[in-house]
Amino acid sequence: MQRSFYFVVGAGACLIGCCYGFARFAYGLFSPVFTDTFELTSTAFGLIGAGSYVGYCAAIVLSIVLTERLGPRRVAVGAGVVATVGISTVAAAPSTLFLAVGILVAGCSTGIASPPLAAAVAHLMRGAVADRAQTIVNAGTGIGVVVSGPVALLLFGHWRIAWALFAAITAVVTVWAARVVPSVGATEPSGLRERTVRPGTFGLVVASLIAGVASIAVWNFGREVITSVGGAGPVVSSVSWTVLGAAGIAGAFGGALVARIGLRPAWVLTTVAMAAATLALAVGSTHLVVILAAPGMFGAAYVAMSGLLLLWSVRVYPDRTAFGVGLSFFTLAVGQALGAPAVGALIDSAGAQTAFGACAVFGLLALLLRPATEDTPVTAPA
Repeated sequence: MQRSFYFVVGAGACLIGCCYGFARFAYGLFSPVFTDTFELTSTAFGLIGAGSYVGYCAAIVLSIVLTERLGPRRVAVGAGVVATVGISTVAAAPSTLFLAVGILVAGCSTGIASPPLAAAVAHLMRGAVADRAQTIVNAGTGIGVVVSGPVALLLFGHWRIAWALFAAITAVVTVWAARVVPSVGATEPSGLRERTVRPGTFGLVVASLIAGVASIAVWNFGREVITSVGGAGPVVSSVSWTVLGAAGIAGAFGGALVARIGLRPAWVLTTVAMAAATLALAVGSTHLVVILAAPGMFGAAYVAMSGLLLLWSVRVYPDRTAFGVGLSFFTLAVGQALGAPAVGALIDSAGAQTAFGACAVFGLLALLLRPATEDTPVTAPA
């Protein structure tokens, strides 16, 4: 068990780091150079970013089906392959069209990755140990962001080399996942598989949608606000992104936080923290302390929040882990896909401060929802 725990959790966290930290969120990190190189407006940049989330939404549906039919290993490896192809396309992109295609393909990898890794953990572990493992794997996003920040700082003027390096790392991690992720998913009772809508499903879906919209401002436009509104140089903006990723690793303790205070209080804490961090960037992006502290708070809150959504989905769908996690993360990405062009347009028309403030306020709506607990019934009324 120990050997399987460390190998699967390690490979899973690194694969999530590549798919999310490189293939998905590094797009926002390189926003200034992409904007200059391809002459993009904020609206165009947002639309291309939305393509990543559209790809995610399409891919996660396929991932749910394939994970239940083929097992976690093949689907997890597929996620790594797709991420490598998408990242490589961005690295070689000669035009805006190829950039958009690369971001779209790379975004598909994130949708493919989460369901099989959640199913693999559920197969190997149970109870509080499984909760900790799930949130550690999910916190791999922070690892990817931590790595991408210094790479961007060192290679900002040579962004194609940076993305080629991301592709090489992703290829290596994919080979590791192929060796350690189990080929058979969790043993699932057959009695509940037909019941897709259950007590707790509505809250899970709405909470995921709100979180997606609320988070997109920082992920897609955070660095642009720090540089264009705050006037920070590439060193400070890269450091702030690295701080975001490093703090995101703290999201690995989401399982321990749930064990200590419960899922519902943890949800309130992370929701308020993410909104506060987004609002801080809206009103204080000219202050160095805010530029460094707010991304850190956002990174920790976002990764912990997505980990709580994962645990929430496992409680609603304990017999169909891949489906539950896929449903939640699909809706999270729908929120981000809808939010990216909307926030970009709002920045163009009303300014970054208004757009970020709107996202912060919208995110607080998630406080109206109550996460499922371990005793939430999973059977629907007859």
